[in-house]
Amino acid sequence: MFTGIVEELGEVVSLAGTSDDSALLTVRGPLVSEDAKHGDSISVNGVCLTVVDFGDGVFTADVMGETLRRSSLGGLSTGSPVNLERAALLGSRLGGHLVQGHVDGVGHIEKREPAAQWETVTFSLPVELSRYVVEKGSITIDGVSLTVTDVTEKSFSVGLIPTTLKLTTLGHKRIGDPVNLEVDVIAKYVEKMLRDPR
Repeated sequence: MFTGIVEELGEVVSLAGTSDDSALLTVRGPLVSEDAKHGDSISVNGVCLTVVDFGDGVFTADVMGETLRRSSLGGLSTGSPVNLERAALLGSRLGGHLVQGHVDGVGHIEKREPAAQWETVTFSLPVELSRYVVEKGSITIDGVSLTVTDVTEKSFSVGLIPTTLKLTTLGHKRIGDPVNLEVDVIAKYVEKMLRDPR
């Protein structure tokens, strides 16, 4: 479980295929790997990955085919910046919202509108996810917990403050770039309970 508060902007060292349906991802992230242990969870661009090796400021994780298909991780290359967050500790502050690191879909940046102190960014929204996204609700974009400012059936917008623009990948992405989306898990549970109240 994560909070969507990015701890470090890391860098991909390598993404190597290990078979037709999996890959090994190595990331440079001195902060998140300083206390890493085998089996720990680290969010990489919003995807919960398990540490299989670590040392000298880098960590390595297996990425299975399901993850490559349902997220944007397969498009990473050497040098790509990535948002990193270690799993939350019980008793720590919940600065964002409850984030599982389970990507629900991939959106793309449609528009960027800079203002004096922030930037409004609009993303495409897969139709099957639109029912879970509400104005003023929480959404996770590439591992960043954000508040939805506007939503339609096919897109949504968020406001990015200078800190988010500077310290996450969202400040550097361009129109058309893919992003990993995770909707608020509470909405999915509520939907299921209303549909099947047994």
